[in-house]
Amino acid sequence: MPGELDFEMLRLRADELAGRAYAPYSEFSVGAAGLVVDGRIVGGCNVENASYPVGLCAECGLVSELVATGGGQLVAVSCRTGSGQTVLPCGRCRQLLFEHGGEQLLIDTPRGPRPLGELLPAAFGPGDLERSKES
Repeated sequence: MPGELDFEMLRLRADELAGRAYAPYSEFSVGAAGLVVDGRIVGGCNVENASYPVGLCAECGLVSELVATGGGQLVAVSCRTGSGQTVLPCGRCRQLLFEHGGEQLLIDTPRGPRPLGELLPAAFGPGDLERSKES
């Protein structure tokens, strides 16, 4: 439940990571922090590139750290700007987070935590690939 999770701790970690972002082009720094089911905190920051389409969102770094440190299921995620504002993951990142947290993953929003299933309804996932093999 959202009330049982320490979103303030995730926000503070995301703020710290936003301060490490590499965003010289957009000047829009983002940090992301996530709670893993085993209690680990993983995170990332955005890393831009002069060729804009190849930049990495903070959530990409978060998922990379999740996988590199043993995997597991994400329980909650907070994304914050360099100015301390809570922001929502973009569509691509919602899909990436879905793969590692499912529809019950709690995403911090400016109006409080929401299940990812509400932010990415009818998401495409591993189960869809299995069904396509059965056809």
